[in-house]
Amino acid sequence: MSSQLKCFLFLLALKITAYASENPPNIVFIVADDLGWNDVGFHGSREIPTPNIDALAYSGVILNNYYVQPICTPSRSAIMSGLHPIHTGLQHCPIKASSPYGLPLDMKILPQYMKDSGYITRAVGKWHLGFHHKEFTPTFRGFESHYGYWSNKIDYFNLTADEDGRMWGYDFRRDMNIDHDAYGIYATDLFTTEALSIISSHNTSRPLFLYLAHLAVHSANPYAPLQAPQAYVDRFSYIKDERRRKFAGMLTKLDESVGAVVTALRDRKMFDNTVIVFTSDNGGPAGGYNNNVASNWPLRGVKASMWEGGVRGSAFVWGPDFIRQPPGTVSDQLYAIEDWLPTLYAIAGGNVSHLPPLDGINIWPSVSAGVPVSRQHLLHSIDPVFHGAAVRSGDWKLLFNASGDGASWDKWFGPSGRNETAPETELSLLIQKIKDSPAGVAVLEKNPDALNNITLTRNAAMINCTAAPDEPSFVCRGQNISDACLFHISSDPCELKDVASEQPDVVKMLLQLFLQYNSTAVPILNKASDPNADPKFWNYNWINWLDFPPPHGVNATETAVFGQPNKFL
Repeated sequence: MSSQLKCFLFLLALKITAYASENPPNIVFIVADDLGWNDVGFHGSREIPTPNIDALAYSGVILNNYYVQPICTPSRSAIMSGLHPIHTGLQHCPIKASSPYGLPLDMKILPQYMKDSGYITRAVGKWHLGFHHKEFTPTFRGFESHYGYWSNKIDYFNLTADEDGRMWGYDFRRDMNIDHDAYGIYATDLFTTEALSIISSHNTSRPLFLYLAHLAVHSANPYAPLQAPQAYVDRFSYIKDERRRKFAGMLTKLDESVGAVVTALRDRKMFDNTVIVFTSDNGGPAGGYNNNVASNWPLRGVKASMWEGGVRGSAFVWGPDFIRQPPGTVSDQLYAIEDWLPTLYAIAGGNVSHLPPLDGINIWPSVSAGVPVSRQHLLHSIDPVFHGAAVRSGDWKLLFNASGDGASWDKWFGPSGRNETAPETELSLLIQKIKDSPAGVAVLEKNPDALNNITLTRNAAMINCTAAPDEPSFVCRGQNISDACLFHISSDPCELKDVASEQPDVVKMLLQLFLQYNSTAVPILNKASDPNADPKFWNYNWINWLDFPPPHGVNATETAVFGQPNKFL
């Protein structure tokens, strides 16, 4: 890119940012839980239609080189703090409902910054950043309201959370109050109804920040992990795998929720002045991982691994009044989930230079105007307990012990979704569904040409690789970080060929980069499960138990599970 073009793009980005600052948009931030790379149509799958999600993606900017964390708590901590989890102590394993720790209270987080910028802040859905004390819960951390659950997952109908088959209780509330009236209503519908209520009653004299963190498509409790209304499951008779049919029903409800939110914004005349961000929190739990059947095809690995299938996220940004790139732009610039705090703060009119030191960067000039990002390096993760790590520099990725719980997840898991033969999956039919969807109708009403290039955009956003082997010929495991594998991701996104032996200088450079990151890591915060958290002591409800006297006279144990310090080396 020429220096003149870079200068032009930079000036354009400044103009767009200035406009957004003077007319701060509403921001709707949607998080899909455990959504696989290949579970959305805009990445090439035809198996499960996602017309509303696709309509926004195809008329917005698709982030095709965007990375999340391998699991949910680390990702959500990165969204909220702008910091990599190695700098918050949340880099290892998700927070259990009974574990007395959370995102540290000395960190100012995203909704607090949005409030500073004049936004009304609302949270709907999943929290999963700690609730042992009330100060760790959403309405004490900058959200003016929260409707949803605090733990990692709940049953879609009875709204209970099971922890390892040992503790079980109800986990659904409005703000700090347990909401038993929600019992029996499908969770995705609950969150959608609440989001619509927030939009319909919003005071439009102030901008809205709506954080909509869905349960879908995460698996529920082990006795019934995949749940959707039967009428939705029945739509997918052409899918042979019953589990995948149920997953399709769950995903369809999520897609309809996106369409309903768009319609509500349109009806309130808020749609034009809104930026919508859609992101997965981690890669999909494919192949039965977590009792789920997401698809990351053709990427390798699953949720909780550092293979591309575990850390490459499905994401887009929509907001044509604030974006000057053509509809359906597919960006291959290197983005990370910790970028959202400084980016949304910039969109809201905040001065990013006034933020404390963060790992995330403001990617708004890149998303809105195509300005090249400054990031050259990216840390995927360092897990000091599983002794695994992955780091990226440019197109190179160094990977070690990618799946801490076993090599069985080091494979490629389908379905591909691209070779469907059922009439319902014919591409021209799917394209028409996109245009006819509530989101598609709203998009085309705003710009009749916004969805003219669906096929071109779809092809640009697809990842194509040679056929994956039945079994990997290498597993990137060993007792030392020097046993790591090396991949050239731009030419081998499916991680089929380890080239470490061919590129010793690159390996050496990335090892040094890893050591630099590792030297800054803080100890993990993981704490032992507290038996006093058991809902059986609290009328079978999950609550902020440490704000109350111990139910049987035993103080909670707050010792780290793994000892201190907890660093990779």
